[in-house]
Amino acid sequence: MAEVRSLLFLDASVLVAAAHSPTGGSALVLEICAGSRFRGALTLKVLLEARHNIQDRPALSEAEGFGEAELLRFYRQLGALEPLMVSPPSAGRLKLCAGVTAEKDAHVLAAALDSRADYLLTLDRRHFLTPAVHAFAAPMRIATPGDFLQTLLP
Repeated sequence: MAEVRSLLFLDASVLVAAAHSPTGGSALVLEICAGSRFRGALTLKVLLEARHNIQDRPALSEAEGFGEAELLRFYRQLGALEPLMVSPPSAGRLKLCAGVTAEKDAHVLAAALDSRADYLLTLDRRHFLTPAVHAFAAPMRIATPGDFLQTLLP
């Protein structure tokens, strides 16, 4: 019998960070999603938000900038990820989630819950890593990529 892969719902912030830093925790999360133990999940809205943030965001400085290399890396990482594409959440689910997180981020929380993800991985500490969101989303766990990776270490 095949082992069930744990589902990791990825926020756009994780995809953007992975494209910007190929050796960071977010990029490592994308790599492990290609294995037999974990699978990444996204919605089209999350995917488009990440692409927009990579492609259209002006650089604050050359060191922090996004360019053609980051966009190409994003597409390569996405191709290797082969994510589960989750349907958009219902209006009712969005309304419930907007009550515990920022309205602009409710779609992420709602889709992660609808997908029955084991984890929602995000770098948005302000809107997702709060006691109210943790309680609302349980038993799904919400973590940064770095915190999630720490749980895997022996």
